Amino acid sequence: MAKDYYGILGVSKDATQDQIKRAYRKLARELHPDVNQEDGAQERFREVSTAYEVLSDPQKRQMVDLGGDPMDSGGGAAGGRAGGDPFAGFGGLGDIMDAFFGGGSGGAGGRGPRSRMQQGSDALLRLELTLEECAQGVNRDVTVDTAVVCDNCEGGGSSAGSAPSTCDTCEGRGEIQSVQRSFLGQVMTSRPCPVCRGFGEVITDPCQQCGGDGRVRSRRTITVKIPAGVGDGMRVRLAGEGEVGPGGGPAGDLFVEVEELQHERFVRDGADLHCHVQVPMTAAALGTVVNIPTLEDEEELTVEPGTQPGTEYVLDGRGLPKLRSNGRVSGHGDLHVHLDVRVPTKLDEDQADLLRQLATVREEEQPEPTVSAGGNGHRNGIFSRFRGFGHR
Repeated sequence: MAKDYYGILGVSKDATQDQIKRAYRKLARELHPDVNQEDGAQERFREVSTAYEVLSDPQKRQMVDLGGDPMDSGGGAAGGRAGGDPFAGFGGLGDIMDAFFGGGSGGAGGRGPRSRMQQGSDALLRLELTLEECAQGVNRDVTVDTAVVCDNCEGGGSSAGSAPSTCDTCEGRGEIQSVQRSFLGQVMTSRPCPVCRGFGEVITDPCQQCGGDGRVRSRRTITVKIPAGVGDGMRVRLAGEGEVGPGGGPAGDLFVEVEELQHERFVRDGADLHCHVQVPMTAAALGTVVNIPTLEDEEELTVEPGTQPGTEYVLDGRGLPKLRSNGRVSGHGDLHVHLDVRVPTKLDEDQADLLRQLATVREEEQPEPTVSAGGNGHRNGIFSRFRGFGHR
């Protein structure tokens, strides 16, 4: 005996499609297992979903009105779903809400002809920048080769003065359905229309410029604003500057990925910079003042007498801008200066005599070596991490 699908949804037999859809939405909100844990709610939700699938399809509804049941005896894919997972078409509350508002593909909400207008793809290009450009930010013109809307047909795909015609094969539904009788009962199958490819319309006179696709390839130049503080691998998003979709659909986004070039003096660590400065052994022993180059200018650094090799000086705020996720700058990093003491390798006789005299005065002619793990006893301190800086 055929089920009373109208009664399950609580609508009359002469209800419009809008009335059927509103009744289904109301019941689905109340009965979905994500919001209703009562006994029997799951079974009721399955019945409501099946009833809506039947009554929202013109051919299945006609079969019901004639006294038949398109879901009888597990006929077709819909009957198989009814006997298996009742929520196969609705993975969660988000899926059912998408179906309510036309955004989902589950259930009967996804039926009907496909739109010829589709979302375009995103595009990606890479942009080489120096460390100075990353620090200051820059406006750069880039050339982009993407799909744009065909200016001849304005995305419609048809030649001027013509328009797509309704597909004679599927009568604009975008799919072909057939009902067959078998020992299991009535079986209904559905597949995309092979003539219109599921669009429900056929372009009889395609645009000669785009061939009916509604878009063409074009090369254009756009200006990219790179914010201060970007780093290697970061991406700048330009909304709507990517590929235009088929049928003149909305364009995707363009992502510009930064490739930071190696710098001759500085090594970057986030917003901090590291560099090595060499001073003679005598300057480290006696003390001196050296000029340290920064990204903007120079800064004087006082080396105290007796400074040891590997000493690290930190110049606050002389690094790069700290770029936050919202694109704003929040302070600056620091510049870490690592001191390398240069020991002379070639001495003339007078210089060697002076050093011997110094060694005699300091009683260091035959010094006893001091062996230790050094510093805090760890091998991998901050300085060892940057031992190779300046030599890369």
